[in-house]
Amino acid sequence: MADEDSLALLHDRSCDRGIDPTPALEHYLPSAVLASILSRLDPRSLCSAAVTCRSLRYVASQAVSFLPSFHLLDIAPTLDLLRSLLPPNPYLRSLRLDCSRLDDSSIGFLVRSSLHELCLQNCENLSGKLLSEVGGNCRDLRSLSLSTLAEHRGLSFVFADLEELLTGCSQLESLNMAFDFSSFDNPKFGQVWASASVALSSLEIGYIPMTMLIELLHATVMSRQPLGLVKPPIFHSLQTLCLSVDYITDHLIGCISKGLPSLSSLDLQDSPIVEPIVTSDLTNAGLQQINPHGKLKHISLVRSQEFFFTYFRRVNDLGIFLMSEGCSTLESICLGGFCRVTDSGFRAIIHSCSNLRKFRVSHASQLTDLVFHDISATSLSLTHVSLRWCNLLSKLGIVGLSNNKQLIVLDLRDCRNLGDEAVKALCYLPKLQVLLLDGTDTSDLGLSYLGHGNCPLVSLSIRGCKRITAKGISSLFGGSVNLSLQVLDLSRLPNLTDEGILLLAKSRTPIVELRIRECPHIGDTSVMALASMQIEGRSPGSSLYVLDMYECGGITPLSFRWFKKPYFPRLRWLGLTGSLNRDMVDALSRSRPFLRIACRGEELAMSFLDNSGGWYNHEEDEMDELEQWLLEGEYEVEGYMF
Repeated sequence: MADEDSLALLHDRSCDRGIDPTPALEHYLPSAVLASILSRLDPRSLCSAAVTCRSLRYVASQAVSFLPSFHLLDIAPTLDLLRSLLPPNPYLRSLRLDCSRLDDSSIGFLVRSSLHELCLQNCENLSGKLLSEVGGNCRDLRSLSLSTLAEHRGLSFVFADLEELLTGCSQLESLNMAFDFSSFDNPKFGQVWASASVALSSLEIGYIPMTMLIELLHATVMSRQPLGLVKPPIFHSLQTLCLSVDYITDHLIGCISKGLPSLSSLDLQDSPIVEPIVTSDLTNAGLQQINPHGKLKHISLVRSQEFFFTYFRRVNDLGIFLMSEGCSTLESICLGGFCRVTDSGFRAIIHSCSNLRKFRVSHASQLTDLVFHDISATSLSLTHVSLRWCNLLSKLGIVGLSNNKQLIVLDLRDCRNLGDEAVKALCYLPKLQVLLLDGTDTSDLGLSYLGHGNCPLVSLSIRGCKRITAKGISSLFGGSVNLSLQVLDLSRLPNLTDEGILLLAKSRTPIVELRIRECPHIGDTSVMALASMQIEGRSPGSSLYVLDMYECGGITPLSFRWFKKPYFPRLRWLGLTGSLNRDMVDALSRSRPFLRIACRGEELAMSFLDNSGGWYNHEEDEMDELEQWLLEGEYEVEGYMF
C-alpha cells in the first residue's frame, strides 16, 4: 500500500525548489512516451498509476491537461476539485460528470469548446444558463445528455435557453434532456426546432406536455410539405424518439408516423391522472398507424400506474393483430398496461416478428402459459424477457420459455403464481445473467436449485419472497453462483436473519451491490460481517459499492463505527434509517464526503435492472486511490491548488 505522502502529492513541490521530480523512470521510458500512455487512462486508472512513484506522479499531473475523455460518475466532485481535475485542455472531447454538488458557478469548467460529448447527471442545482452556455460555446458538440436540470426551488430555465442551445449546437446528433419541458412553453416552440442540427438522430425528453408535443409534430409535418424550400425538414435524420407524455393517443401516433419517416426506435410512456376519454386515448385504429414506412426496430408503449390505476382499455387483440402485420421487422417490443389483450394477441407478436430479441410485457392481466407453450417451434432467439405483474403465468409457461436457451435477462417480478418449480426450469439456462423474482412464491428450495445450477448469474433479486430464510442463502452460495454474482437484492424478507448475511460473508462472494432493506431481523452483526469480509486478500469489505440497509430493525448506533474508513473503502451508496441517529449520520457524511447516504427510503443506484452488460470489473488494487487523492491530495496543476 502506498504511503500517505505519495497519496498527498500529485505534483511534488520539490520541483519548486529546483529538485528534479522525475529521475529514475525516464532512464527506461521517455517522459513523452509516459505522458502518451497516461493520457489514454481514465481518471481512476490515472490515480492508480500516480501513487506508484514520483515520476509517474509528475507525468500524471501533466497528463490531466491532455486527456481526451474525463468520466467521473461514481463520485460527485465539488467546484474546488473541478478546478484541478479539469485544467485548460484543448484535447478534451468527452466529459461525463455527476453534478449533484455543483451550481452555476461551475458552468465555466463544464462548457468546453473542444467537447464532442457532454453527459451531466443530477443537475438539480444548475439553472437554464447551462443550456445557453452550451449553445454558445460547444459548437462541435455531437452528444448532450442532461438530467434533473434546475429541479431545486428557485432555479429555472426559459425558452430562450433552449433556443440558444439548438441554434448553437449545429452538429448535434444525440440529445437527451431528462427533465420537465413545460417551462419551454412558447408560441414558437415548434418552429425553434427548425434551427436544430440536421444530423440529430436521437431525441429523448423526460416529460413534454401534449399541447407542446402536438405543436412540435405539426411543425415537423408541415416542414415536409413540398413547398420548394431548400432547407431540410425538421428532424430530417431522427431515428430514435423517447418521450413521456400526458396521454398516448391515436392522434399522437399518427403525427409521429407522418412526421418522422426515418424512425427506427419509438419509446412512449404516459401517466394519466384521470381516466382518458376516447379522443384522448389509444385505440386499435392508432396501433394500425404504427410503422407505415417499415423501418421500426424497437417500439415501447407503456401506460404508467404512477398517478392513477388505469390501462389501455380501448385496445384488444385486434389492435395487436393490426400492429403485428406492419411490424414484422421488430427486434424489441415493450407493452405495458394492455389489460384486454389475451394470449392470441401476444402470440401474434411472437409468431410475426421473427427477428424479435427483447420481449417485455407488464400488467397483462390476461396473459397465460399458452403464449409460450410452443415457442420452441418458432425461430425466435429471445435474449431479454420481462413479464411483470402477469399473475396468470405459472410454471408451465416458464418451462416453455426455458426452451429459449439464449436468455440473458429474465424479469418475473410480481408474478405471484411462480414458485420453486419455475425456478428449477431456469437454473440450467447457459447464458442467464439477470434473474428478478421479486414477489414470487420462491422458497429456500428454489434458491438451492439456482445454487447448484449452471446459470452465470450476475444479478439476482428475490425481494419480497417471504418464504426465504438463512437456509436458502446457504444453499444459494453452496454452488457455483458465488463465482459470478455481483448484484443481490434480499430486501423485505421477513425471515432473513443475521445468520444469512454471515453465510454470505463467509462465502466471500464479490458482491458489489447488496440490498437488504426492510428486513426486521437484520442488525449490527450483519454490518460487522460485511465490513470484515475479505475478497481475494483485499481490504475488508472492499467489493461493496452499494449497500442498502434502510429500515433494518436491528441496526443501532453501534454499527456506525464499521462504516468509517478503512472499512468499506469502495462504498459509494449507503441506505440507512434517517431517524436512527441524525448526528451520527451527519458526522459520517462529513468524514466520507463522497459517500452518498440516503435516509428517506429512496432506492439506490438501480441501473442493474435495465442493464445486462457493463458489469463491474474488480480492480486488483487494495484501496481507492481516487478517493484518497480527492480527500487528502494537495497538489498543483498549472497554477491550481488541489
